[in-house]
Amino acid sequence: MKIGSLHKRMQLLKMTVVFLLLLPATSKAQSSNDSIKTQAIIYNGDTLSLATLNNLYLYGHMTEAQREARAKYNRLRNAVYVTYPYARRAGIVMNDINEKLASISEKKQRKKYINSREKELKKEFAQPLTNLSVYQGKVLMKLINRETGNNCYEIIKEYQGGLTARFYQTVAFFFNSNLKQPYDAQNEDRVIEKLVLEVQRMYGYQDIARNQRL
Repeated sequence: MKIGSLHKRMQLLKMTVVFLLLLPATSKAQSSNDSIKTQAIIYNGDTLSLATLNNLYLYGHMTEAQREARAKYNRLRNAVYVTYPYARRAGIVMNDINEKLASISEKKQRKKYINSREKELKKEFAQPLTNLSVYQGKVLMKLINRETGNNCYEIIKEYQGGLTARFYQTVAFFFNSNLKQPYDAQNEDRVIEKLVLEVQRMYGYQDIARNQRL
């Protein structure tokens, strides 16, 4: 055998041995680099990958009846938010007047006292009505009933006399409203009552209502 050929074979053998010695380390490094660390949970004995999924949005279409109900509710909610501050302030004034009138029995003295507070009454009760729609005015009258325990017809009759009250009732009829607006917090007006409580919580109003509430 030639020396050159033997030398080549020895070189090849050495390279093969070196390759075999390095092979486990290479495989281990590849195994380590190929693995991916991830969070996991164990559910019923199975290890599951834990991941945060993208938000899933679901959209539904309202029926015509649902749209009408939403519009009706929004209209009422807006009316309560607009008129309740007026009704509350008017209620404070009227409740104070009623407490004073309870101690005055003479008709002439009662009228004199009411006249002394006439401007205040007009400011708190009559002026806001000119800036409201018919629907808002109806809600306002209900809320005044809530705050005072009396409907607007009874209030005007007490303060100005029956003839004036009948006159205002006639005017209210032509504007498609009624001064004798009842207030039933537990049944007919339970939605208004919930909206009033919502307004009170939002603006920190203290309740002064004279009617029974939910």
